Amino acid sequence: MPIESLWPVPFILDPNTFAIDAVVAFCVSVLVTITINAEAQAFMAQFLGDYRPGAKDRLNFNAFLHVGVLGSICYLVGGFGWPRTVEIDPGKFEHPRLYTVLTRAAGPVANLLMGSIVGSIAMLMNAFQYNPRVFLMVVGVNVTTAIYNLIPIPPLAGGVLLSELMPRGFDRVKWWFNQIGPYLILAIILLERIRGESPFGGYLDRLVVAIFKYIKG
Repeated sequence: MPIESLWPVPFILDPNTFAIDAVVAFCVSVLVTITINAEAQAFMAQFLGDYRPGAKDRLNFNAFLHVGVLGSICYLVGGFGWPRTVEIDPGKFEHPRLYTVLTRAAGPVANLLMGSIVGSIAMLMNAFQYNPRVFLMVVGVNVTTAIYNLIPIPPLAGGVLLSELMPRGFDRVKWWFNQIGPYLILAIILLERIRGESPFGGYLDRLVVAIFKYIKG
């Protein structure tokens, strides 16, 4: 029997339909999502050569160490976001550009894997007649974050790919692109909420819903 979700996917906080259980479930899901995203990036960086002995700021499953201001605001207004930037040293990579992209891409890939794992748990709970609502929220937020990382604006993985593809003579442009990226994302999302038009969501939301339905069965 299909598992029914009581909240929309992607989930966006709406003051007009405020429900404390949805807010709590969403906040828990965001903490899980950003922790998995950040830790996957840290692990991949270490695996590819950027090893830092005792780097507790990177390999630490304390979710609050990975919470960033702009990324958190984006979660509140747009349903997706990003963790505090995981510091890496491309100079330690054998192939700096490629390995930087792989490191940043590890985050959304891990979110998809987490969504799949939690979705399996939700199916088991449903089979034993337990309500998996919170687990479905975790699935939804992880999948939403993973898919929205396709947006070609840093610090999202798609933006990192675009940034690393820039010619070396564009280092100054690349620097500014990375600096204004988070603010540009927030501006786009706020404009979307105000005008009700989504330059990305119209395409990405359909993909989020399709993957979510596939995972939850």
